[in-house]
Order: sequence, then structure tokens, then C-alpha cells
Amino acid sequence: MKLIDSHCHLDSEQFNSDRDAVIERALAAGVERMLTIGSGDGPPESVDVAVRLAGKYPMLYASIGVHPHDASKATIDTYRQFAELASHPKVVAVGEIGLDYHYDHSPREVQREVFAEQMRIASDAAKPIVIHSREAWGDTMALIRRHWNPVHGGVIHCFTEGPDEAREALELGFHISFSGIVTFPKATGVHEAARLVPAYRLLVETDAPFLAPVPMRGKRNEPAYVVQTARRVAELRGVTLDEIAATTVANFERLFLRTIPVKTAPGAID
Repeated sequence: MKLIDSHCHLDSEQFNSDRDAVIERALAAGVERMLTIGSGDGPPESVDVAVRLAGKYPMLYASIGVHPHDASKATIDTYRQFAELASHPKVVAVGEIGLDYHYDHSPREVQREVFAEQMRIASDAAKPIVIHSREAWGDTMALIRRHWNPVHGGVIHCFTEGPDEAREALELGFHISFSGIVTFPKATGVHEAARLVPAYRLLVETDAPFLAPVPMRGKRNEPAYVVQTARRVAELRGVTLDEIAATTVANFERLFLRTIPVKTAPGAID
């Protein structure tokens, strides 16, 4: 069995003391590839941090993006660097980008402007987008409808909504990625969404070092634990872990590595 962690933050300072060991544990658990997200602990001052990591480790891929928390720090130079980095062979996506109205670390209007600009960069580079949306679903979807071409693909990462929101995202051509939250007993809306997402739009992730799944909940998360998330998704869908592993690996390769055309037609949720 092979798995892919479609979203982790291996550049986080929480991995500074044992990053090599964390990656080795992931490989030993069958996690053959990991997408490390280029939002880091201090961007956009270090926009290439994930790219540098992916250059060092052959099993890593990278994204580039300004997290909505840091939107007020984005500058014209940030966008220029992103446009240049987008052609790097290990850069497979722009993200995580989007809106976060829970903390409001950046003003909401600034978040919306930076989100729209990063969708433009991704479109110009023909890269998929990795979406972060927290307590901002309506605005997130409205901006996507206005600024995004679904032909390039994308994923709603760490899905925390319910079945209605899942259907809306699917109709806009997005993949949906489930994190350790799907293992939480009270996350019933997420459980319902995990059951209805078509197999060809399904991904799993850790969002490490955050949101460790049951039974590791409360610990630092790491890519090896994506096995627990995949196992719970398999249980919810009534299939085997091997089937979820094979499905999500194929979906990752289609969406991010473009091994075959991506199925992103709006409205196609069956």
C-alpha cells in the first residue's frame, strides 16, 4: 500500500529538530510522496521555502502562496517571485490561498484582493490552487466563481464543512481533501461529505504539524499519520484502505502531476 500526503507543512519550525526522521517515518508507513505547502512560518518574506525543501528531498513536491493570515504582508515583489517560481519543476500548485475570517490576522478586504491576485498567477501558470477557507465559505466561493477557471483544477484543503458545501465545491470542479478532522467523532458534517465525494475527486492529507488524527489527537501531526485519516475515510465509504490509497494516489497524480487529464468539469459530481 502506498499513500500520498497531499498537504503538509514540513517547513514548519516544529520539524526543525527531526525533519529527516519525520520524512523517514512517513516513507516507512508507505507515504511515498508529500506536498509541502509554501506558506511556512514567516511568509511572504521566504516565499521559496517549500521549493528549497522539495529540491533537497526527492519525495517532496512544493506549492507557493500567501496564506490569508499573511495577506497584508504581500507586495508586488511577492507576486513577481511567485510568477518566477511557478515554473520550477517541483512546484505543482499555488496555495494555500483563500480567506480566514476566524482570526482576521489580515483585513478581510486585503485577504480578498490577495486571494484574487494569486488566482490570477495560478491561472497564468496553469497550476491548480489549494484553497483555505475558514468561516468564509460564501465569500470564498463567490471569489472563485468570479476569478477562477476550473480547467486548471484545485482542491479544498482540510475540508471542514458539510455535504451542501461539498456539493458546491464539486460543482465548481474542485477536489476535496480530508484531514485528521474526519477521524473526530463529532465531525458529523465532514463524515457525510466524505461519503458523498466521488472517488475521482477525493484526497487525504495531514496538514501536519496540525490536526493529528485519532488516536494521535493532541500530538504533533506528521505525514506518517495520513494512514489513520485514509483508514477512517475508507470506513465511512465502506471500502478497503487499499482502495482509498490507490484512489487518492491516482487523484494526486492527475491533479498535481498531470499524468492524465484532470476531471474537473463543473457540475460533474457523480
